[in-house]
Amino acid sequence: MKMIKMMVMLAAFAMAAPISAEAPEDDAASADPPPAAPATVEEIASGVCAGCHNADGNSVIPMNPILAGQHAEYITKQLMDFKATGNEPPKRNSPVMSAMVATLSQEDMKALGAYYAKQKATPSSIAADEKLVEAGKVLYHGGNLGDEIPACASCHGPTGAGIPPHYPAIAGQHAEYTMMQLELFNKAERGGDDNNVMQKVLTRMNPLEKRAVSAYISTMR
Repeated sequence: MKMIKMMVMLAAFAMAAPISAEAPEDDAASADPPPAAPATVEEIASGVCAGCHNADGNSVIPMNPILAGQHAEYITKQLMDFKATGNEPPKRNSPVMSAMVATLSQEDMKALGAYYAKQKATPSSIAADEKLVEAGKVLYHGGNLGDEIPACASCHGPTGAGIPPHYPAIAGQHAEYTMMQLELFNKAERGGDDNNVMQKVLTRMNPLEKRAVSAYISTMR
């Protein structure tokens, strides 16, 4: 009788052993996978931004701005202006940029600002009309007193280095992009213009003056 009981106990133990050995594997299989690591700023720049601005921020597309060497605070502010917050629409209207920044956190935007500020800028290499450049140089540094147009240098500096965080560095920027932005400011279609400073200036400038200033800025080094 004792022998029978002993055999039953051994058989029960043998049947239970595989179950207990497999249990940890079942638990592991049912566990949630670890969360993906947040994208680094380099990954964001080379993935989200590179298509239009290149990974290092030196855009070769004239209608897209060169970001390399720009003030970190200015870039961060522009990224934030492109993003809708709650029920409020973006301050700057650009469906393309709004889509790009939709998933970026404020920390991501600050990191991108710092990243591009550290990159070495390659100025625009697109040839500009010499007469336009000369006319633009006069306007940039001296303004037009007759039409009450202040010198661009008064806010953006004599070398185009800008004054952060409100006034961006503009030296070497693509003329096409600069001209586009001047037109948007003129029509009050670009938000983020503190006290409408740019709009007030541009309403006094004629199309030729805008083109001239844009051309000169692209040649500044």
